[in-house]
Amino acid sequence: MNSSLEIDSVSVAALTDEERGDLENSLKRCSEETRFAAFEFRETGRLSLLPPIILGIIERFLEPEIRPKLKEGDGSLKLIDDLGIDSLTMMEIVVLVEETLDLSIDNEELRQLRTLDDVREFLDAKIRNVPPPQKNKYFGVEAISAAIPHHIPFLFLSEVELSSDEAIGTYPISGLEEFLKGHFPENPVFPASIMLEALGQLAVFFLVSTEKSETGAKVDPTKILFTGCEAVRCQRFCVPGETLTLTIKPKSIRHPIAKFEGKVSVQGENAAWAEDITVTFDWREAVDNLA
Repeated sequence: MNSSLEIDSVSVAALTDEERGDLENSLKRCSEETRFAAFEFRETGRLSLLPPIILGIIERFLEPEIRPKLKEGDGSLKLIDDLGIDSLTMMEIVVLVEETLDLSIDNEELRQLRTLDDVREFLDAKIRNVPPPQKNKYFGVEAISAAIPHHIPFLFLSEVELSSDEAIGTYPISGLEEFLKGHFPENPVFPASIMLEALGQLAVFFLVSTEKSETGAKVDPTKILFTGCEAVRCQRFCVPGETLTLTIKPKSIRHPIAKFEGKVSVQGENAAWAEDITVTFDWREAVDNLA
């Protein structure tokens, strides 16, 4: 067989008459283009048909005013923030994708899918039966608050993207923060000291999520202490309605001291940064590490 055909197509099970009828019924609210691509894929296994199938199925579950965004073809669109896809809607999409493409998707595999490109790349790998590309890990506010001792109303991370050499967090300034009533009345400005606190929280999350001792012990989040912050600069006001993007990178981590550099920005514009954020840490007790 021609090698290009092996790359461009996969083997798929032929539809029985009953399965065809069921799939026609499931896809009846999708566009004609999506239905055509779906049945063509089930006959030929052509991978080039995946994008219109995936986008068509997602479009079927979007609100009418959101659908034009999908037509733009921007792969960086976020499923939750930009397209308004909640966890229940995501499950409905997955069920229809499984039926249409004749594959099975584990719920755990869905947790790290954040953008349209993530979905496309994941499903392409799934269909080819190859490992999906390695992605940074994402954590929502529930996972963050479960990992570190900080909690609402003094948690200033709403989402974290984690890799082996940096962590990127976000925090939308709602304007409802209690301290903004006094900082300042009639002119709320997010305090620079809280920005540094948010960078510290991000450093704590990085430590507890990535570091282990030589014996495999994990960092104890209750034994991390903020000890210093040097070479701090602030460049702009941050106000309600804006979203802080926080970035920390480890400079050195050697028990019991970890040093990070951190930056806060808003839409790519620098707001504040610190060249040295220092914390001390310790490991969990051995009994905790048996879990």
